[in-house]
Amino acid sequence: MFSLIIPVYKNEANVPALLDALCALAPTLPEALEVVFVVDGSPDRSFALLQAALPTLPFAAQLLAHARNFGSFPAIRTGLQAARGQRFGVMAADLQEPPELMREFDISLLNGECDVAIGTRRTRADGAMAQASSRLFWALYRRWVSPEMPEGGVDVFGCNLAFRDQLLALEEPRSYLIALIFWLGFRRKVISYRRKVREHGKSAWTFRKKLDYLMDSMFSFTDLPILFKDGNPKPIP
Repeated sequence: MFSLIIPVYKNEANVPALLDALCALAPTLPEALEVVFVVDGSPDRSFALLQAALPTLPFAAQLLAHARNFGSFPAIRTGLQAARGQRFGVMAADLQEPPELMREFDISLLNGECDVAIGTRRTRADGAMAQASSRLFWALYRRWVSPEMPEGGVDVFGCNLAFRDQLLALEEPRSYLIALIFWLGFRRKVISYRRKVREHGKSAWTFRKKLDYLMDSMFSFTDLPILFKDGNPKPIP
């Protein structure tokens, strides 16, 4: 079984389209699909809409809820812990990443081609400001945190059971999940895709949140903050 984890925050307008996309995805997978929705303290009607739809879905599904908004990465951890499959995928609820990418992940994992499949943006249909912000964020990330990070960054991934278990064993509440993927190693496969325009709702992934996660990653995965003194890099004695 392939378990798909979807964090949900302020996605009320997108729920119908998301469920339609998942219903279309399910029969294309090699084995059964399970979807784990994790509503991360969303203030809108996302939970109520999903709760009403669950009994009608043609695939197995779980609906979990956080007591408040912890962020997408804690929500992903919650979903991975609850998932019952042998292979796992993570996808945003806004459908900017094509759901068929999950099928590519699942086939690669099922065939033993890799332990973790990573989706990176080949191109994106967002506006100029969003594209510039994203390029800056990932350029800084590659420079200061992880040179292995693809230029287009990583927003979606899939993994096998062994990788999932090792990832969950790292109990870091304020760390950056994507950085942990590269830190763990294992066999990786990178699959590129074209990021779509968001058709419903507005992204909660603000520049401030990007900056917070970049700082978390810097403090967790590099010694750069320690090396700086008076604004200039200094060698450790």
